[in-house]
Amino acid sequence: MRKLFAVMALSVLAAHVMAAVSPEEAAKLGTTLTPVGAEKAGNADGSIPAWTGGIPKNAGAVDSKGFLADPFANEKPLFVITAATVDKYKDKLSDGQVAMFKRYPETYKIPVYPTHRTVNLPPDIYESIKRSALNVHAINDGNGLENFTGNRYYAFPIPKNGVEVLWNHITRYHGGNLKRIITQATPQTNGSYTPIRFEEEVAVPQAIPDIDQAKAANVLSFFKQSVTAPARLAGNVLLVHETLDQVKEPRLAWIYNAGQRRVRRAPQVSYDGPGTASDGLRTTDNFDMFSGAPDRYDWKLVGKKEMYIPYNSYKLDSPTLKYDDIIKAGHINQDLTRYELHRVWEVVGTVKPSERHIYAKRHMYIDEDSWQVALVDHYDGRGQLWRVAEGHAQFYYDHQVPAYTVETLYDIIAGRYIALGMKNEEKRSFVFGFAAKAADYTPAALRSEGVR
Repeated sequence: MRKLFAVMALSVLAAHVMAAVSPEEAAKLGTTLTPVGAEKAGNADGSIPAWTGGIPKNAGAVDSKGFLADPFANEKPLFVITAATVDKYKDKLSDGQVAMFKRYPETYKIPVYPTHRTVNLPPDIYESIKRSALNVHAINDGNGLENFTGNRYYAFPIPKNGVEVLWNHITRYHGGNLKRIITQATPQTNGSYTPIRFEEEVAVPQAIPDIDQAKAANVLSFFKQSVTAPARLAGNVLLVHETLDQVKEPRLAWIYNAGQRRVRRAPQVSYDGPGTASDGLRTTDNFDMFSGAPDRYDWKLVGKKEMYIPYNSYKLDSPTLKYDDIIKAGHINQDLTRYELHRVWEVVGTVKPSERHIYAKRHMYIDEDSWQVALVDHYDGRGQLWRVAEGHAQFYYDHQVPAYTVETLYDIIAGRYIALGMKNEEKRSFVFGFAAKAADYTPAALRSEGVR
């Protein structure tokens, strides 16, 4: 009998650990917490203001190509951190940012501007978030989600551990179905580069009217990426079915190779497989700062802290800029960047003893207002800091969508980097809410997509 009670007690404890939050906790969303789970109050000295609803949809003009005016264009930096002053601000910088000052003492800088908590989401997304808080819980050791239904966004707005914080980044709102034309650069140490141009689509099952919802129950999103330049790569197409529980059902990926005119399964498009046309400078799961399955790491939640992170990067997205204005030797043009003081969730991922990955540790900092990863320090198997990622974020106020302007990943050992997501010279900005069809995201559709 004693053994039976012990087993029952353990069962109750396990259910409690994996359960969704209580109605009392969920009631904090929109009251003491913002509707997405951030602290609504500002900090003690007022350098981080209270969240008062974000900026409105008409915060600035939108040009004919969909590019947004900078609502803070008249602001000047409060101060600029340089190699000479970095020690004064180290407590609010990542180790990777400090290392960038040591690697590029003459050119790397961090201009710090007033903080603006710009993020606000559509009302139906807020309703989805509260539903997630009450119903979603983790399965398969935190590597899958259960009861994540309807509009599937922000699985754990009141997280209890590190993997739940990471899931909020993975399941965040991208504006529904999204199309974009972007450019990637992998400069040599002298700054020379060849632009790689992508046309990409992200579609979510709940916004595809003709999809079989039962068959797509474990699909978080569909991703399609076509390379359109340079000529030697043009015509290659990647298709990914991103699954929610990648332990139960691993990510499905296919590649159409234009040279071979064949569609093939692509299991290498996962974890530390090489990123598309990245010259070995990023892994597949470096895309979107982190993407894919979290199962190879143990994720420790350190807590929250205040940090200088890239934010409201409207200047960096200006259509008046050329890519040559942005891409420089060693790092992007920091004069075009904007950093602000924000609260972030600090999470450390360490590779499990039974797994392998070229990054033995990932030290992540995730913005509380958007749940986007803002900074990541990547360490190799020797414990040496290797790559430093910065996600230069902006809020697309006209569509109420947080996203990245540019993702940078700096190899501080090799002195090279990759910049992904630039669209300054493209014919238009992001397209949100396009009409998607289920047939567009099948392997059979890749051949027609990849015709040169």
